[in-house]
Amino acid sequence: MPRVRGLADRVERWLEAERDQLPLWIPVALGAGVSAWLILRDARQWDIAALMLAAIAFGALAAGLHGRAGRVIGIGAALMLVGLAMLWWRAERIAAPVLAHPAVVMLRGTVVRAETLSARGLVRVTLATAVAGVPPRVRVNLAEKDVPAGLGRGAVIALKARLMPPPPPAVPGAYDFERVAWFARLGATGRGFAPVTVVTAARAGSDLRSALTAHITARLPGSAGGVAAALATGDEGAITEEDANAMRRAGLAHLLSVSGLHITAVVGATMLLVLRVLALSPWLALRARLPLIAALAGAGAAVGYTLLTGSQVPTIRSCVAALLVLTALAMGREAMTLRLVACGATIVLLLWPETIAGPSFQLSFAAITSIVALHEHPRVVRWFERREEWWRRRMLRAGTSLLLTGLIVEAALMPIAVYHFHKAGIYGAVVNIVAIPLTTFVIMPIEALALLADTVGLGAPFWWLGGYALHALLWLAHVVSAAPGSAAMLPGMPSGAFAAMVVGGLWIALWRTRWRRWGVVPLAIGAGWAMLTPAPDLLVTGDGRNVAIQTPVGLALLRERAGDYTRSTLAENAGFDGEPLVIDDVAGSSCSRDACVIDWTGGGRQLRILATRSAYPIPFDALIAACARADIVVSERALPRRCAPRWLKLDRRTLANTGGVAVTLSTGAIATVRRAGDAHPWRNPPTIAPSVNRSGAGYPRAYPGRGHGRGDSAAGRRRGWRDRAGSSRLRDGNI
Repeated sequence: MPRVRGLADRVERWLEAERDQLPLWIPVALGAGVSAWLILRDARQWDIAALMLAAIAFGALAAGLHGRAGRVIGIGAALMLVGLAMLWWRAERIAAPVLAHPAVVMLRGTVVRAETLSARGLVRVTLATAVAGVPPRVRVNLAEKDVPAGLGRGAVIALKARLMPPPPPAVPGAYDFERVAWFARLGATGRGFAPVTVVTAARAGSDLRSALTAHITARLPGSAGGVAAALATGDEGAITEEDANAMRRAGLAHLLSVSGLHITAVVGATMLLVLRVLALSPWLALRARLPLIAALAGAGAAVGYTLLTGSQVPTIRSCVAALLVLTALAMGREAMTLRLVACGATIVLLLWPETIAGPSFQLSFAAITSIVALHEHPRVVRWFERREEWWRRRMLRAGTSLLLTGLIVEAALMPIAVYHFHKAGIYGAVVNIVAIPLTTFVIMPIEALALLADTVGLGAPFWWLGGYALHALLWLAHVVSAAPGSAAMLPGMPSGAFAAMVVGGLWIALWRTRWRRWGVVPLAIGAGWAMLTPAPDLLVTGDGRNVAIQTPVGLALLRERAGDYTRSTLAENAGFDGEPLVIDDVAGSSCSRDACVIDWTGGGRQLRILATRSAYPIPFDALIAACARADIVVSERALPRRCAPRWLKLDRRTLANTGGVAVTLSTGAIATVRRAGDAHPWRNPPTIAPSVNRSGAGYPRAYPGRGHGRGDSAAGRRRGWRDRAGSSRLRDGNI
């Protein structure tokens, strides 16, 4: 008992020493509650978690009414309960029906948003529909040549489109568009076909963002104009995939997303300009608080820039942070503190709790938290505080400060980048020392001057200068991305390892006493766990059409004509940096046009994998024999029940329940996209089926291979698995 009392006293003294840091944990507790709702599977588990948190909150507050530890535990549990309830309520409140199955439909609706993706020759249109049997909001891609005049925000259009439900992650660890679409209320996505009829044209000037993007890309063609448009309007559609990949590999992709850097530049430039202009009047300079007026102008610029760039959540977060900074300056308080960061994170989590699961929220707040925490550290303050010294030493000190800040930011962002994108730029800390000043102090001011000069037709010289600066930025990205080891590739990171690193990083950043050093323990555990997690040896997409397998010579794909997105998704989730091979070219495989057999060896195991890659019939007896000889069978079709491999059967029926699958063959570990009992609303959403008309619009398009899984009856052997003349088939279990 004395030991327990002594430990409690030590905790009380520690919390008393850290009392100024305790409010920083408010958004952390909210985020923990939000994350708990995402991790737990169904309403029963959510109810249990809510009741447990309520019990902890009331119990801790009652037991520790006069102790700081009890109050911290109680308030923390209450905040977690608020976070869990907020996301649960929001996920249910925004519920909207999702398209039941792929279909060709006639659409009529109002354009909510139109984005030009000129690098791909497309225009992406989001519609609020007014058609029975179609979700209330859909998104379609149109070829640029099919876009008629008058199409813009607010226009009413009619067209035929091929729609499909928002797809789940292709494989475990891939991008979850199904969840993102749910919170965006998107019920279907697809492609529209000409002709597109404009029933009511958009009002002139109704879409300033698109008009400004078109103006910039007309002045600067190619990716240079795309980067310039991204800086001004947040529209990245004109940047080619090659240049975008180079920016990502070089660690410069953050420059393309309108966030804190861009808002800071706009606010700073506005305040400087207003101060200089107003200071020209002695009467105003003596009688008015010019810094306050400049701060109000900067706030107006931040809000206007946010609206211009489409009011995306990352931009709104940065705008909120900028307004808080300006408020602190107006009140005479210190501007950049961790309390300000915590306040901004709390506001975002209360308004958009689902954003915590996305990389944008995590990257932006991790970056600003690491920067502020570093420069609040007393030792760092002593190192880099201003002092009277020789100008060379001053420049060296400033350069060292930038380099140290870059290294800390890269260290903070790397786990997040690896968890979401399976890659991280290695040279980002160094290259950003050049890229950020080039963007902030050269490119953005020149672009602003060019746009201003264009109002009187004199912007050409500025666009010429800006073009050279933008090409220099792209050149830098390509040089760095092509350097050996420019990007570190890792396979899917376990969520537990990521959580451990997040906890360790927050523990180090938010505390001030020596207890902060204990954050190294979960940080090291998480990093070691992630590094020791082997890459999956076999990846199967949820439709069964695409298979990737690790071989001694690299990653190999089942289908040579797999799309670019599928190829990159499979390569990233396998931790493979390079161009995947085709299974046909790998030793130990035997393939025909319709199926492949792969003999895999690794980890002391030898396995045979059979995968079909066409929807054509296969001789029934040969298929059954091949299944019996295989350890794993993968197929996009529903296979007969008598197809019984020794270990796994991943056919259409199985994959409909599991979604994409990742298998570590050496250990036997299996991960699936869909978890048993998962009741999150986007996994089993309310659906709406399109009506059928005589023109054929509304008929669902059959899934590949549908109709070939008729079981092992005699009729099935005669109809569904009959060989077609002249094809290479499975014979006696072999190709």
